[in-house]
Amino acid sequence: MPQNHSKIARFGLFELDLDAGELRKSGVRLRLQGQPFQVLALLLEHAGDVVTREELREKLWPADTFVDFDHSVNTAINKVREALGDSASSPRYVETLARRGYRFIAPVQNEVSHREGGPAAAIADSNAPLPPARAIHPELQVPIPRRVITRGLFGLIQVMYLSFYLSALIRLHVIQNMADGFFSRIGATGLAVLVMVTAGVGIPLRCYLISAVSFDYQQLGEKFRQIFPAMLALDQLWAIAPFLLLQNIGIGAAFAACAALLYVPFAERTLIRMAYTGQPGT
Repeated sequence: MPQNHSKIARFGLFELDLDAGELRKSGVRLRLQGQPFQVLALLLEHAGDVVTREELREKLWPADTFVDFDHSVNTAINKVREALGDSASSPRYVETLARRGYRFIAPVQNEVSHREGGPAAAIADSNAPLPPARAIHPELQVPIPRRVITRGLFGLIQVMYLSFYLSALIRLHVIQNMADGFFSRIGATGLAVLVMVTAGVGIPLRCYLISAVSFDYQQLGEKFRQIFPAMLALDQLWAIAPFLLLQNIGIGAAFAACAALLYVPFAERTLIRMAYTGQPGT
């Protein structure tokens, strides 16, 4: 039977199908055609090596073509970076080397898929789910897991915090009674007010994050980076919550739970960076 060969380059959440002329992110086709597509294909072909501007000119513009070459190259590179969510100042994929050219710096997996049975089989294969990419995260240097896993774990953490807040507000009188055993009346009241204020801030925050990750909001990586300092302060305050149950669970369990909660915000940040790899600042 005749075979069709399709060369695919995978990197991060992206894959470039040279035969189909498509750039896809998590299976979703992105708009990148013409010269920007050819520029990206050439950079991937020489991943890790410098591709000079002269090599780009020879590959993409014949000698008898009259064009503002510098402007065309800059435009093509900018469109490639825009499609990948990359930036020249903090590159994750395309690095600019002054007066030399460009280099693709992320790990790349090249493969050739075999489609048997002619055009009909090729069409059937094109509708099949894409196999999960096992690329390496360009910054974390770990295999990128399936996004449904990272998004699911991040969502569960938000549900955990939301449960903390609701439980604390429902049992606020119990918390104040416990605090009376350790603090003065004013101190216990101040602790109760602190719980109310931080829970009041945390509830809408967690609802926003749950809805954003559930609907796969594509700018969540950037938004999370912006709110992370405030979230870190909030979560570090709530990390001492287990000590309010000291009489019930003992100092050892309270200390262990506190230590685990201190780490959770950084785990959230890592999960977001894995799920939204291509976004600036994630």
